[in-house]
Amino acid sequence: MKKFLSSLFAVIMTISIIMAFAGCSNSKSNDEKNSAADSSQAASSSESDLAYVQGKGKMIIGITEYKPMNYYEDKDKKVLTGFDTEFARAVCEKLGVEAEFIVIDWDNKWPELNAKSIDAVWNGMTITDEVKANSSVTNAYVKNAQVVVMKNDEASKYTSLDKMKDLTFAVESGSAGEGVLQDAKMSNYTAVTAQSDALMEVESGSADACIIDLTMANAMTGDGTSYSDLTQAITLNEEEYGISFRKDSDITAKVNEIMEEMKADGSLQKLADKYSLTLA
Repeated sequence: MKKFLSSLFAVIMTISIIMAFAGCSNSKSNDEKNSAADSSQAASSSESDLAYVQGKGKMIIGITEYKPMNYYEDKDKKVLTGFDTEFARAVCEKLGVEAEFIVIDWDNKWPELNAKSIDAVWNGMTITDEVKANSSVTNAYVKNAQVVVMKNDEASKYTSLDKMKDLTFAVESGSAGEGVLQDAKMSNYTAVTAQSDALMEVESGSADACIIDLTMANAMTGDGTSYSDLTQAITLNEEEYGISFRKDSDITAKVNEIMEEMKADGSLQKLADKYSLTLA
């Protein structure tokens, strides 16, 4: 009996030792897995934005259709061109990535940027306090202004925004033009998806006037354009364009560096001349 109990005790001790060893091994294995996962997560979170974009091999650029910055040459919308389109492609080539353009809702540009649905907002964007608060913005690269556009036979009647308070306006939602009306405490406007839509509202008579960028007004209104019966009434302010990347993105500094190189070699000025723009 004693011999049986001794043997049973030995077996139990052996099983206990094996289980304890297995538990330690599993614990060590789990610790190693957790440590590896933590290291991978830390590496991912510390990865630079530039490395992220270069790792994908492309930069996804959020735009709206806006001549002369980003627009389609053909009715089928297969050939995208414009100053910002060519500028972005040249910069992306120097970064070793492809430029991919997608049309976005301008009001959703910051959520799109932060969610990494896009990597940049590159679309004749005015540098404002809002832009600086929500993104990492480059140095200014093109000069602009907000202008009021009206029918030719009406424009001469108005010399200031204050005299236009009884008019109805169309502006792009979330644009600098909308900001001008809000600052002036004018609520008699319709917010549309794009600046080109604002022009259509005036052309159709749905609005008396619109506020758009000078760059677009120069390209799309007046003799020989799609809107020959529209003209600039007054200039409201002066602005500058910048390119937005995610907050604290290291792409911003790199693009600023490339921009200076393109200014120095004359390629950016040549591009500005092509689209009748003034560099900042």
